[in-house]
Amino acid sequence: MTRLIPLALLLSATTAHAAQPINGRWITQEGDALVEIGACGASTCGRIARVLRARPNAPTTDVNNGDAALRRRPIVGLPVLTDFREDGDAWRGRIYDPRSGRTYRSVVRRNADGTLRVQGCIAVICRTQTWRAAR
Repeated sequence: MTRLIPLALLLSATTAHAAQPINGRWITQEGDALVEIGACGASTCGRIARVLRARPNAPTTDVNNGDAALRRRPIVGLPVLTDFREDGDAWRGRIYDPRSGRTYRSVVRRNADGTLRVQGCIAVICRTQTWRAAR
C-alpha cells in the first residue's frame, strides 16, 4: 500500500503540468478580431474568423505580408496561429501579425480565469496579450 502513495503523487504531479486546451473562439485583446483555434492535422492552429472592429482605412487583405504572392489573401480566414503543439503546461508554435507582416515564435497558455495568455517573441523579447473567450 505504501508503494501506491508515491506513484499516485507522481501521477498527479505529472498531470497537473499538462497544458490546458486552447481550442475555441477567442477575441483578441484589442477586440478587433475573432480567432478560431482548433485542430489542423497533427497540430493546432488559429484563423481570423471575423473582423469585429475594423480600423479606418484598414486593408481587407494581407497587404503587409513579406511574400508578395500572399498579399491578396483576405484577412478573414487568415492563419495567425500555426503549428502549435502541447509542450508541458503551454502550447508552442508560430504567430503571424498581419499588421507588420511578420511571424514570431509564440507561447500560449490558458489562464485560471479562462482567458488565453498569448505571447509573440523575438529572441528573449516577448509581447503578451490576453484573449478572452467569445460567447
